[in-house]
Amino acid sequence: MVDRLLWWLKERVCAASKMITIMLTEEYLVPIFQSASWYVSFLRVYRQDVERKFSITAMISKDSGLSPLQDEEGVDCVLEGLLGIWDILRHIHAKMTLRDAARATCASHAFRHNWICRPNLTFSLGTLGLNRNASRDVITRDLISKIDLIMQNHSGIGVKTLDIDLYSCDNIDFAYLDSWLRIAVTPGIEELILTLPLPSIVFENALPIISVYNFPCSLLSNGSGNSIQYLNLCYCTLRPTAGLGCLRSLTRLHMSCTRITGDELWCLLSNSPALVCLKLLHCEEIFSLKIPSLLQRLRFLEVAYCDRLQVVESNAPNLTTFYFAGFLGQISLGGSLQLKTLRMICFRQTNIVCYARQNLLSIAPNVETLTISSLNEVYSETLDDYYGLAMPGDRSKVVIHWNAIKVSDVFMQMVNTPMLSSKFLHLKLLQISLVGMAFSRAYDYLSLVSFVDASPCLENFVLAISQHRMGHASILGEPSHDLRQIPQQRHAKLKSVTITGFCSAKSLVELTCHILENTTSLDCLTLDTTCHPSCAVTKFDKCHPLMDGDSLVEAQKALLAIRRYVLGKVPSMVKLNILEPCSRCHAVESLVSTAKLS
Repeated sequence: MVDRLLWWLKERVCAASKMITIMLTEEYLVPIFQSASWYVSFLRVYRQDVERKFSITAMISKDSGLSPLQDEEGVDCVLEGLLGIWDILRHIHAKMTLRDAARATCASHAFRHNWICRPNLTFSLGTLGLNRNASRDVITRDLISKIDLIMQNHSGIGVKTLDIDLYSCDNIDFAYLDSWLRIAVTPGIEELILTLPLPSIVFENALPIISVYNFPCSLLSNGSGNSIQYLNLCYCTLRPTAGLGCLRSLTRLHMSCTRITGDELWCLLSNSPALVCLKLLHCEEIFSLKIPSLLQRLRFLEVAYCDRLQVVESNAPNLTTFYFAGFLGQISLGGSLQLKTLRMICFRQTNIVCYARQNLLSIAPNVETLTISSLNEVYSETLDDYYGLAMPGDRSKVVIHWNAIKVSDVFMQMVNTPMLSSKFLHLKLLQISLVGMAFSRAYDYLSLVSFVDASPCLENFVLAISQHRMGHASILGEPSHDLRQIPQQRHAKLKSVTITGFCSAKSLVELTCHILENTTSLDCLTLDTTCHPSCAVTKFDKCHPLMDGDSLVEAQKALLAIRRYVLGKVPSMVKLNILEPCSRCHAVESLVSTAKLS
């Protein structure tokens, strides 16, 4: 009987390059099945007693990729216990993808009960094997009909995981969603992921109304929401009220393009005491985000592109990671001493680097990893003011023409990150991205020394410059003795420095030379004259995007600046990596002759 089952599985379940084997004795190895969706290096089943009970041990190879039998960290895991052979086969069947499991069920009624009671349901075009090239009406019809058939068969049984992706559909009858959720959201459900289509416009009495699915919060009351651990909603409306039951098991809450107000979110959070991770993306109705102190377990907070958000106030005492993207308003994290990782991406504002230097210590005094992305830096104190040099300290007058993404700096002095005495005593990794069509030529890259000097434990510094044209004054033609020097401060722990988008801007070369001359612990310096990964590290046959002619010219200038001003300052024990445009994809000609550059 066992041999026939093993042979049946081998012959009927989908073929792929990976294999699972079962071993009933030390010498008896039989292939079970091959599956493209997961991979176990070997599966051993030992006979334990005369009742034909078996001990199953599944070992998963680390290099096999993420597997349903692996834990979230991707490490090896072992499943052991006394199981019958059918328990083993049903367990394997439950771990297969929805499509593979359905094919196995169609091949034999032996798995019918296991299919009907399948605890994890993931519905999408891919898992149901639907044609992605069909019209949206056909996709909607087929997807709805298949999901409805499966869900009706699960009525009264319940599920642990329900993942419905309807993004590719049009004009969905929300009554279907209500029916599916009534079947699934029962005591015992652990994960609910709902991705709906973009809101559509319907007409009632000739008036346009945006049609958005209203998630039935009542389903989470009366104990039905007690078991839910992960809730992910996209493109829907969520209106929790004071009558919402306690979601005592909820650890992860993700909402994307979800209509919910700040007060409603407060109500939801106040009923989720076990919450560990909160993600809010494009939630346009939130003006003020307040996180109650009762969220003692909250570790991760991400708030991205909630355009109307003006205030972020967190009283969660154990927050360790905060990601923010969008328009920066008032941020208060309660001076969280546990916050170790902070990322701020603000491409709709200027002076974010300046803001970070001045304010982040009060927000995250013990930060260890800091990432800052800024569109432009156009207004701050001057470097020469700080050090009392000859340059006058008038503030700049800036006019920004957004339609051309240009900065008019007729009256502009050198603009830079302010020099302050406050210290980031625990900062180990600093990443700064300066992004723009043409970054203000008044910005002084050397002023970034303020961050480096303020970080005595800094080990890794990454500066990424992305611009279509370089507007700074080039160092080429400048005598080397005209390079500015600032009061020395030794950096005893800085080991790695990477600058991408390296150009011939004088202040950038000065920053590089300052780091080389004042860092005793440096192991590696990488200067990348391109802004994007080359074809060697991407899936494209060519570098993408390709550099234009002006960028190639500037890359050649940057290489010459490195040879002339940087190379001679690199200590022998420091590894210097110089990356230039890919010669295979870019026919780099002598667009600018060496004589002209000189």
